[in-house]
Amino acid sequence: MRYRKQAEPFESPDMTPMLDIVFIMLIFFIVATSFVKEEAIDWRATEQNTTQPSEQKTLSVVIDEFGMIQIGGRQTDVNRVQANVESELINSNYAGAIVQADEVASSGILVSTVDQIKLAGLNQVQVIKK
Repeated sequence: MRYRKQAEPFESPDMTPMLDIVFIMLIFFIVATSFVKEEAIDWRATEQNTTQPSEQKTLSVVIDEFGMIQIGGRQTDVNRVQANVESELINSNYAGAIVQADEVASSGILVSTVDQIKLAGLNQVQVIKK
């Protein structure tokens, strides 16, 4: 008579502690993301204001739908905005700048343009849509 070895029962690791940790992490990330405040430019809320005070000069910056930038009527590159604004400030005394951006213009170009205008020394920058 042959001796048969009994098959060992299949044992699996206990998954309960791992599932507890996964659910705790899920709850943590849900709660943590509710504290993050996202900021965005609301194009629908900014309409063009035609009444400007006549005693303050403002620099006009236009961004068209193709991302081309015009500062004071001269076309420039997005990388040369700061230098062009600085040269305009030397020639004239501007109190602020108005950036007229097309609705379909790239938001990256818009943000970069506003940042470079502020770096050039104009802190009052208004963004309006064309």
